Amino acid sequence: MSEADLVLDLKASLQDAASVFDAGPDADFRRHLAAAALDFARVRPRTMVGSISLVADQGEYTALPADFHLFKSALWGVSPQPSAHPWDESWHGRLPDAYLVESGGVAALALRPAPTAAQISALGATYRFYYAARHTIHATDGAQTTIRPGDRGLLLLRAQVEAMRELVYRNIMKPVQVIAGSTSAPRNGTPAAILEQLLTEWERLTA
Repeated sequence: MSEADLVLDLKASLQDAASVFDAGPDADFRRHLAAAALDFARVRPRTMVGSISLVADQGEYTALPADFHLFKSALWGVSPQPSAHPWDESWHGRLPDAYLVESGGVAALALRPAPTAAQISALGATYRFYYAARHTIHATDGAQTTIRPGDRGLLLLRAQVEAMRELVYRNIMKPVQVIAGSTSAPRNGTPAAILEQLLTEWERLTA
């Protein structure tokens, strides 16, 4: 399931309509596939374990995993902390809550309140957490594509949705006919109608 193979399949599935997308080298089709992969995180979520190295009294960390999308829950301090009480020696105050923020245009994980030296000493300097990860399509190595081979058809369907969406906008100024034949094609052969059909099929198959 490399990007190169998927581009070939997407072109074939679009048939004559593929000729409208002529940006090289296959930039249009790669864009359609990238948009499809982005939406896959919604219907085929990936939960991964990430980690950051804590620094006492530092509240924001930008060294997040490359595929980081959304923070889910913390693993740091989860086991020992629930059984501890303020009067126990193992108690080191309130554990921080985590928030995804933007710092200088870069995504960062904010911990509030910032972890203390005592907490780091007791619980470790490695803050592990669950996060929702983005899907990726590798350019040449299909084994590194995160979407499962069994979902290949769904991925192409979602990419077709993006292609039809762009044809709809193009149709505002440059009429496009998706079905070969005369210009008096039925309304269900227009990009807008096909887009609606594809979206309905996508939502049905991923419900």
